[in-house]
Amino acid sequence: MISIMKNKLIKYILTAAFWVAVWQLISMAVGLEILIPSPIKTLTTLFSLLGQGKFYLAVVSSLARIISGFILGVIFGVIGAVLSVRFAVFESLASPILRLARAVPVASFIILAFVWIKTDLVPVFISFLMVLPIVWDNAQSGILNADKKLIEMGKVYGLGEKEITARIRIPLIVPSFISACMTALGLAWKAGVAAEVICKPINSLGGNLADAKVYLETPTVFAVTAVVVILSLLLETLIKKTVRRFTYDKYE
Repeated sequence: MISIMKNKLIKYILTAAFWVAVWQLISMAVGLEILIPSPIKTLTTLFSLLGQGKFYLAVVSSLARIISGFILGVIFGVIGAVLSVRFAVFESLASPILRLARAVPVASFIILAFVWIKTDLVPVFISFLMVLPIVWDNAQSGILNADKKLIEMGKVYGLGEKEITARIRIPLIVPSFISACMTALGLAWKAGVAAEVICKPINSLGGNLADAKVYLETPTVFAVTAVVVILSLLLETLIKKTVRRFTYDKYE
């Protein structure tokens, strides 16, 4: 086990080293920090940001907004899936809304939300909108495609509807549901930060990116982007660990 972990670590380090070297070569070839800053310059800028209290406030605020939208999307997605399975009328009424959420460009939703609601709530709404249809579709599909034979077996053994749901239905849909949540989280994070770039709420990573772009501080753009990527990976890892805790499936 330790040997496997060491091999993985070495592989990750070598892969990272390769792409950092490519980045350095591109930066040297361009020769302009304003276009492609070097890894060292980006790292220096990152450490400078990490020494500022306002930057940590921006990180926490962005996380709070996007995670709030994600959680709301998951909750309403599950509720919508259950209602769609139980009531055909509800599914017919909700279907156009879901199609609209999938088809309309994110930028259009951001601009409209910027007009309709408070600036601080725009990233929450956009994250919610990205998560809702993904979770809804996967949860509904999981419920409808549950193994009928296992359900019938549960009834044969005298299990009530609540026990069948807890012991059979939920375990069957958990893997696909968690996979959907991971996909939705990535989209929510990217769309939420994009919303912050456009609407620039107080204390936000997206606002920092927008300001850096205006003042042509490309190293800052790279540094903040690196923080966004790292936070996204950490959140994904958190979900993976949650999966391992409650199921035996491995998401590698």
